Amino acid sequence: MKNILHIISSPRTEISASRKLGNAVIEKIQEKYSDAVVKERDLTKNQVPLLEEVHINTFFSPEESHSSEQEEINKYSQGLISELQEADIIVIDSPMYNFSVPASLRAYFDFTSRAGYTFKYDENGPKGLLNNKKLYIAFTSGNIYSEGPYQIYDSNVPYIKNIFSFYGVTDVSVFRAEGLSIPGIQETSLEKAIEGITID
Repeated sequence: MKNILHIISSPRTEISASRKLGNAVIEKIQEKYSDAVVKERDLTKNQVPLLEEVHINTFFSPEESHSSEQEEINKYSQGLISELQEADIIVIDSPMYNFSVPASLRAYFDFTSRAGYTFKYDENGPKGLLNNKKLYIAFTSGNIYSEGPYQIYDSNVPYIKNIFSFYGVTDVSVFRAEGLSIPGIQETSLEKAIEGITID
């Protein structure tokens, strides 16, 4: 049995291209693994707080010294992390927002990037703790960023890859529906991206 974690970050719903592409990835996974169990984490329905001082103080202080507020913060963060730990396959819907990821996804990473949980430090430096997992990124954008003059502007896919590489997840596949605002490309971009989905 495969445990699948589907992370959704687009604030759009019915018209969201990233949700459609991410759902198509999930469907393909379920076709390959009929007994797969999917857990959905919609970051726009259950928003992760923006990082504040109380959160940082919680993450960098021993649990035995936590106030009741900090206990709740720590419990919430650990809950998000446990979903990543339990997942065999992670699917992230990530639309391009101002050359990067939506704020909801950045906030999520602020609450899951914690030493001792998703990575640790030893004498050789940082080491990821979420090993032997597969990551699929469902990326959508109005322009084309996988190649050409605007490739340098992509702080979305490289950022997600870097975060998960730090977590120890290096097996990554990216499915792109690009040019969704460009006439002549937008009409078929999403359809082609869905047709090109392959599950390892």
